[in-house]
Amino acid sequence: MIVTIDGPAGAGKSTVARALAARLGFRFLDTGAMYRAVALAGMKQGHDWDDTAGLVELAQRVRIELDDDAVRLDGQDVTAAIRTTEVTELIHYAAANPGVRKHLVALQRQIGVGADLVTEGRDQGTVAFPDATCKIFLTASPEERARRRVADLASRGERVTFEEVLAQQALRDERDASRDVGPLKPADDAIEVLTDGLTQEQVVDRLVSLVEGI
Repeated sequence: MIVTIDGPAGAGKSTVARALAARLGFRFLDTGAMYRAVALAGMKQGHDWDDTAGLVELAQRVRIELDDDAVRLDGQDVTAAIRTTEVTELIHYAAANPGVRKHLVALQRQIGVGADLVTEGRDQGTVAFPDATCKIFLTASPEERARRRVADLASRGERVTFEEVLAQQALRDERDASRDVGPLKPADDAIEVLTDGLTQEQVVDRLVSLVEGI
C-alpha cells in the first residue's frame, strides 16, 4: 500500500509522514531530501546552475541513500547539511529541472515496488504514484508554516527572522506551483488536511484514521 503526502514547504510533511509510517509499520520516503542532496552535490562541486544538462548528469552520477533516520550522499551523512538555508535557496534548480525530476521519480518508483510506503513531497500523488491507495495534501497557513521553519532552523543553530523565512517561502511556493514539470498541486482525489492549530500527534491521528478508513 502506498500513501502519498504532498503539500507546500513548511507544512510539516516530513515529520508527520515519518511518524505516520512508524505508526503504520510502513517505510518512509522523504523525496524532498533527494532534491536537496542533488542541490548540495552541485553546491559542493561549484556547479554552474545555468548548465541544466550538467545537473542531470550530476544527479545520475551521485549515489543518494535514504533510510528512516539518515540521508547519505556518496556514502557521506548529509542529513543536517541538506537542511541549511543555503541549500534551500538552491533546491529549485534541481526541483525545476525536468531531467533531474525524471531520474529521481524513477528512483522513487523503484523504492515503492512491492512496498508499504508513506512518501512525501510535491508531486507524489500526481506524478510519482498516481495510483496510490491514499493521497493526502497537507497544508497550513503561510504564517504558521514560517513559524515552524524558524523554530526548526533555530533548533539546528541557524538564526533567521520570521520575515526572511516568510519571503523565501512565498518565492518557493510560487516556483513550486508554476514549474512546468511536477508542479505543486493536490491530486484530484487527494484529501486536504489543514494543520493550523493542531499538534503533530493530532495530525498523525487524523491521517491514521484516513488511511485505516480506506
